[in-house]
Amino acid sequence: MSEKKTVIVTGAFGTIGRQVASALALCDWYVVGVGHGRWGVGEQNKWGVSVWNERDITLESLRELAVKPALVVHCAGSGDVGASVRSPHTDFIRTVTTTAAMLEFLRNDCPDASFVYPSSAAVYGVVNQFPMKEGVSGQPTSPYGVHKKIAEEMVVEYARLFGLKASVVRLFSVYGEEFRKQLLWDACQRISLNESLFFGTGEETRDWLHVDDAARLLIQAGNYASSLCPIVNGGFGESVSVRNVLTDIFRLMGRNDQPSFCGTQRPGDPVHYHADIGEALAWGWRPEVSWKDGLARYVSWFRKEHDLD
Repeated sequence: MSEKKTVIVTGAFGTIGRQVASALALCDWYVVGVGHGRWGVGEQNKWGVSVWNERDITLESLRELAVKPALVVHCAGSGDVGASVRSPHTDFIRTVTTTAAMLEFLRNDCPDASFVYPSSAAVYGVVNQFPMKEGVSGQPTSPYGVHKKIAEEMVVEYARLFGLKASVVRLFSVYGEEFRKQLLWDACQRISLNESLFFGTGEETRDWLHVDDAARLLIQAGNYASSLCPIVNGGFGESVSVRNVLTDIFRLMGRNDQPSFCGTQRPGDPVHYHADIGEALAWGWRPEVSWKDGLARYVSWFRKEHDLD
């Protein structure tokens, strides 16, 4: 029996990271997780993590792992636009500095490994072309988007200058069970407290990608990693208004009224997102969970979490 190939998943304690780790384990990878968060052996094994290393991500700490991965999926980093506005320096360290450390580790210690970087649609910011294509040049509207863009550029340059095998996936609005932040979590909490007022106008649009589909795309990206560093969008390819999403959540939560909106935009949030997913589709990947099915799954999970059934 051949030995399992080793993959490092940074940020494996996070919601996207643990889904990636679980999917990789099901594909017979030996998963080494690195990042912050404490969980018992039983829980980490449940998510496919064979070894968990709670530590900062630095060149030194990565070398201390004493492993030579065939693949790295770098899920660690900031995941909060609002926090980046409040503390841009912290966001820079979490996103840019950790990515630089990982790239140096690969360049010096594991030059044959493949590297997948989960970036964000926030790198586009404000654009005038929809759906958004990978070649469109936008202007990020938050430190989070700027830092993701810097990290992307580093990945591309390490691939070009040092022959690193890499790929980048620009994830749009990833959601799913276990997510305890962002719009769906906030909406379910507010609705359960009998609140109905939300930020914005409701006409803002997002492209929703279930975390199961996101994990499969990130794994597929490892198969296409090269010194050319392909960049693909990760979305469902459908533009959905915030009003429609919240209206559906109201219904699923058993409310008979409708959401209302204060008209105030959150700092750093662009108005519209819509992914052109042609490049990802060309890899043979297909999103499988529609936003309506995904919302039903999410609300069912939330209701069980809060004993609302």
